[in-house]
Amino acid sequence: MIQIICGPCSAESEEQVLATASALVDVFAGRKDYRHIAFRAGLWKPRTRPGTFEGVGEEGLPWLQRVRSETGLKVIVEVATPAHLEAVLEAGIDMIWIGARTTANPFAVQDLADALQGVDIPVFVKNPLNPDLDLWLGAVERLEMAGVRDITVIHRGFSFYEKGRYRNQPKWQVPIDLMRRRPDLKILCDPSHISGKREYIQEISQMAMNLGFDGLFIESHISPDSALSDADQQIEPRHLARILDNIKIGSSIPEDEELTRKLQEFRARIDLLDENILEILALRMGVVDQIGEQKRRGNITILQQQRWEEILEKTSEGAAERNLDQAFVEELFKLIHMASIKRQV
Repeated sequence: MIQIICGPCSAESEEQVLATASALVDVFAGRKDYRHIAFRAGLWKPRTRPGTFEGVGEEGLPWLQRVRSETGLKVIVEVATPAHLEAVLEAGIDMIWIGARTTANPFAVQDLADALQGVDIPVFVKNPLNPDLDLWLGAVERLEMAGVRDITVIHRGFSFYEKGRYRNQPKWQVPIDLMRRRPDLKILCDPSHISGKREYIQEISQMAMNLGFDGLFIESHISPDSALSDADQQIEPRHLARILDNIKIGSSIPEDEELTRKLQEFRARIDLLDENILEILALRMGVVDQIGEQKRRGNITILQQQRWEEILEKTSEGAAERNLDQAFVEELFKLIHMASIKRQV
C-alpha cells in the first residue's frame, strides 16, 4: 500500500487548514491502494530571501490539533531547531520532518538529535540541497545514534544554479543508491518540490512509483492560486484525487512464472551487454594511454578542443541515428572524455 502525506505548504489560517484537511479526508475515502498517513503543514517557513511570508509559527499548532481531533488524521510539522521541536512535542504533534536546508547542516541535525534523546516520534528526513548521499545518510545516522527508531527519508530533489525543467533536479541515481545502501529505510518522494509546477507532479509521482518508492509527500491546498508560499507547486485536493487515479502502481515481484522467465532472459542479455561495454571501455582506455604517450613525447597539450568538438558531433549524430537520447549520450561521452584526460595527466 502506498503511503501518502499531504497538506498545504504552509498553515495560513485555521479555516484554510481545516478546509484542506476535510477535503483530503474525502479524497482518500474508499481508496484501497493508498494510505493517508498524515496531514502536513509548515509552521516555520524561512524563505530564501526575507520580506515574504515565513509562516505563522506556534500560532498554527492549535489548528493542527483541531485537524487531528476533528478528522482523525495524524499531523506532521517541519522542525529546524530544538525550540521548534519543544513546541511541537508539547502540542502533541504526531510526526516531524527535517527540511533540506537543515539536513545540509550537521550542526543543526545534531542539535535536533540531542533534543530527540528519549523521544519516541516518527522522523522524516529530506535530502540535503546538494546531491551528497553521505550527508543525507549522516543525518539519518545522527538520529539513530540518538535512539530515534522510526525514520523515513524523503527525496525532494537537488538545487543547482542553472535552472532546468523542474524546480529541483531529481537526480534519481542518488535515492537509488540510498535504497541500495539502506534497504531498511522507507523512502517517500516529494514531487511538489522537485517539479516546482503542479503540471509536472503526475509524471514525477509516476517515476517514483516506477522506482519502487514507498509513498508520496505532496503539497495540497484548498485554494492553491492564493497560497502565501509555493503557490505554483500546490494542487487542490480534487487534483490530487485525479493524480492518484492515474498513477500506475506495479509490483516489485512478478507473480506470473512466464513473465519471470522472460525477465531473467532479458537480464542475462543485459549482463552480457554490460560486460561488452566494460571490455570496449578497457580497449578504448588502452588507446588513450598510447595517445597520451605520443602527446608527452611531442609536448602536446592533453586537451585538443577541435578533436573533442568532432567527437561530440559524431556521437550526437550517431545517437540520433540509433534513436538514443542525445543529451544522455553527450553526458556519457563527457564522462568518458574526462576519464581519458585524467589518464593522460
